[in-house]
Amino acid sequence: MPRSSLTQHTPSRGGKAHTIRIIGGDWKRTPLPVLDLDGLRPTPDRVRETLFNWLGQDLSGQRCLDLFAGSGALGFEAASRGAARVLMVEKSAKAAAQIRANQAKLGARNIEIAEADALRLAAGLAPGSFDVIFLDPPFGDAALLQRAIDAVAPPAAPDAAIYVECGDPLDPSAIESLAGWTVVREGKAGAVRYHLLRRQNEE
Repeated sequence: MPRSSLTQHTPSRGGKAHTIRIIGGDWKRTPLPVLDLDGLRPTPDRVRETLFNWLGQDLSGQRCLDLFAGSGALGFEAASRGAARVLMVEKSAKAAAQIRANQAKLGARNIEIAEADALRLAAGLAPGSFDVIFLDPPFGDAALLQRAIDAVAPPAAPDAAIYVECGDPLDPSAIESLAGWTVVREGKAGAVRYHLLRRQNEE
């Protein structure tokens, strides 16, 4: 299921659309419809701004994976900033359809959308195939978060960045499967905890 919240927004079950806006890059200030679906939580503007400051704003040539795409907020931000490829994975048919509609609205040829189970798809990705990986699984499911972190170790390139968004501080034991990785940046905005992981430089 989908992703992180603009405010403490309580989604309706009617599937009505509200909007988010892209905050940087070629499509800066472009509003995108987002369905009000149970559990759909677009990553807040302020968190996205901080994250892409950490990543350096310009993602030209980068290969990005948005594994629990939800609204697609993170993937669209990456594509707007010049990413060569953005693979968005979303299991919900309704959410995936809205992502496709927004992709068409933007004419975003650097975006691929997979309507699939995130963990199953991740298991089939080629080693070292992504430079930036966004992980924002449903909050409150520690087991799913752990499985997601484990799943992205192989497709992460040697100098990749992994972004993890969750409802609680990231337990250091959660990244033990990512040998040599560490949390280099972290922050909190309301109920959202967010972290950037990179491999440690070996002496």
